Amino acid sequence: MADSPLALLRAHARHAPWNARGLAAHVSALVDSAGVRPTNASARAAPSARAVRFYVANSLMDRPDGAGTSATYNYRHFLQLLAIKLRQREGTTLEGIRNEMAGTTGDALERRVAQSLAPVLLTGRPGAAELDDSQPLSWRRVRVAEGIELHIREDSPAALDETVLALREAVRSTLGRSDA
Repeated sequence: MADSPLALLRAHARHAPWNARGLAAHVSALVDSAGVRPTNASARAAPSARAVRFYVANSLMDRPDGAGTSATYNYRHFLQLLAIKLRQREGTTLEGIRNEMAGTTGDALERRVAQSLAPVLLTGRPGAAELDDSQPLSWRRVRVAEGIELHIREDSPAALDETVLALREAVRSTLGRSDA
């Protein structure tokens, strides 16, 4: 039996904690693959690190652990950012989202996000069943550091230049904190 959307969403928790840029990149890849586009012209489909900090400052998201460049974001922040983007897609204002978030438990938030993203979580990307297997896959190689590369499939939402840079910097940041 296939995994449930909830279990597939929870699998993203293993990538936590993130810094603001890493969280934004992770959510961007997911909302891009889901085709999330806000109806409000002033809202962007893909969040940025700056947007994450704006949402925290305006009480749309919980405060991160730590402050400044050492701030880290967890799975709940991931869910909150996804929920914000999903609600913006539906035309909800930031004030409306703030009011909803204040009264939403973590379980309810997780279920709502999993239900909204079920098609992309279950298939891996929209239209996955329509892929032509005879087409060769094209991969992008990104050097991170000596002996370390990222390999990103060109048709992936993560192949956007902004997302690739965020991924590379997140890996570099992680390497800087470890003994590797």
